[in-house]
Parts: sequence; structure tokens; C-alpha cells
Amino acid sequence: MRKKLQHTVFIILAYILVFTITAKAQTEIPQIDTIKTQVSNPKKNPLASKNPINFIKKTTIKPQLLNIKINYWRTQSTISLNINQAAFSNNWSGGGVNSLALGGQFLYKAEYNKERVNYITQLDLIYGKLKNRNQLERKTNDRIFIDNKAALQISKNWYFFGSLSFESQFDIGYNFGKDATGNETRTSISNFMAPGYVTESVGFEYKPVTYFSLRLGTGTARQTFVLDTTLYKNNPKNFGVPIGKVFRNELAFQVVANFDKNIAPNLNLKSRYLMFAAYEKIRHIDQRLDVTLTAKVNKFINVMVNGVALYDDDFSNALQTSQALSIGMVYNLP
Repeated sequence: MRKKLQHTVFIILAYILVFTITAKAQTEIPQIDTIKTQVSNPKKNPLASKNPINFIKKTTIKPQLLNIKINYWRTQSTISLNINQAAFSNNWSGGGVNSLALGGQFLYKAEYNKERVNYITQLDLIYGKLKNRNQLERKTNDRIFIDNKAALQISKNWYFFGSLSFESQFDIGYNFGKDATGNETRTSISNFMAPGYVTESVGFEYKPVTYFSLRLGTGTARQTFVLDTTLYKNNPKNFGVPIGKVFRNELAFQVVANFDKNIAPNLNLKSRYLMFAAYEKIRHIDQRLDVTLTAKVNKFINVMVNGVALYDDDFSNALQTSQALSIGMVYNLP
């Protein structure tokens, strides 16, 4: 009986000890939530691969000549045509005169630049005519102008140049009037090569920017031709050529200023000023100013205003002026 009691006491003490140790462990170790996960090992790649090995090999490349050509020329060609027409019925209350006007212009410019050498050739052909009902036809414009210049650069903005130019007209020019009965009359005052001018010049050119240049022709000679020997009857001065002769030579100092720039989008201003001071009559200086303002409406239509002021005492002691406004088609040749 005594052994049985001891055995029971021993079991109770063992439970108490186990309970005490378990309670103490729960107070010292915090509980952590756990999620059961399934880990799967990836399958091995059946095709084994190795890191690539790069080899660098030195190779000599033979130099090759490229078939490249440099064009030192820059060309520009423009053709324009202007047509103006008006028609009225015989009973038109506002009055009016039937008329038809045609005008055309061809411009060509070629420029060569290579190192210190510069060459420019320019061709300007203009012709226009007007016909009103019951009136004789009249010219509205008429000019032939060719200019060639070769220059050698001697400093940043200065060139030594030589130039050759030609100027005349296509058709007969008339003065119009009326006779005693009121009928219209006309008398010829100019013609092709009457006058005609050939000018040779050497000197120095100042060109600080691409759109402006100033030529100082310290050595200039000009030949004036009047091949129509009957013009002196209506033009006593005969363009400075002695009556009965067809040729006259002059030595002079010449100044030529050119300006050509787009002053606004689709708006170009072009001007050329010429001063010719003959040494034999230095007080009587020939001068001419051409100004052209061109507005580009679209690819094929332009509006052009042209003005000319001219003083030449071989024809008149007064200032000569002309002005023209035209709207027409323009085509730039490729």
C-alpha cells in the first residue's frame, strides 16, 4: 500500500514538472503563423549550354576610292508670263477700252565658286506689249542684258574682278502723238543695237555678305552702238554717237551695287545701281537704278513690282522713270 502511494505521488510530481516546463516555454517563444507551401524543384535543361567564347582578330582593310564628284556650279533659271485682258460691250455704261497685254521674262544665273575663284554669268530678257482698241500697239517693257564677271579673292571681303556686259533691246521704240486731224502717229526713237552698250571693266569688288556686292571699276571702257543711222532725225543727240557714225568709245570710272535678298517669307527684294562717270565729261554722270519686289503667292504664281530710274544726258537732260505691276505664272527650271 505504501509503494502504491509513492508511485502515485511520483506520477503527480512528473505531471507538475512537465506542465511547468511547457508553460514557461510558451511564455518565452512567440507564436508564428505559418503557411504551408509546396516547393518544386525546376527541371533540368536537357540541352546543356556553355558560355560563348569571343575571338578578336585583327584585319587590314584596303582603302577604296569613292567615285564622288563635286559640282562647283550653282544655276538658276526662271520663266514668267503675264497676261492682262479687258473687254467691254459697246453700251457699257462705265465706259472702257478693250485691251490685251502680254509680257514675258526669262532670267538665268550661273555661279561658280572654288577656293578663291568666283565667276558669275547672268542673262535677263524682258519683253511686253499692249494693244488697246483703236490705238497703235505699244511696248510695256523691252530689255536685253547680259553680265559676266570673274573675280579672285584677295582678302576676306575684297576681290579683284574683271567684267564684260552687254545691253540693248529687242524691238523698235516709238514716241506717240497725234496729227492735225486727230489721228495717232508714232516716230521711232530707238531700235535693236540703237543703242547697244558693251562695257568692259576691271577693278575691286567688296562683298561682305552673300546678298550684297559693290564693284569699283577703276578701269572701265564702254562702246555705244547706234546701227540705225536714221534715228538722229527724231533724236538729235543720237545717244552720244556722232551723226553719220555707228560707234563711240568712252573711258570711265564705274560703280555697280547689287542687292538680292528675301526680306520676308515669300518676299524678295532685288536692286541694281549703276554709275558711269566718263572721264571726258566727269560732271555728267550716267546713273541707273533697277528695283524689283517679288511676292510669291504659290509655286506657280508671283506678283511683281518693278521700277526703273535713269539719267542719261545723251538722250535727255531730265530724269527718266518707269514702273510696272504684273501678276502672272512663274516656272523655275530644274
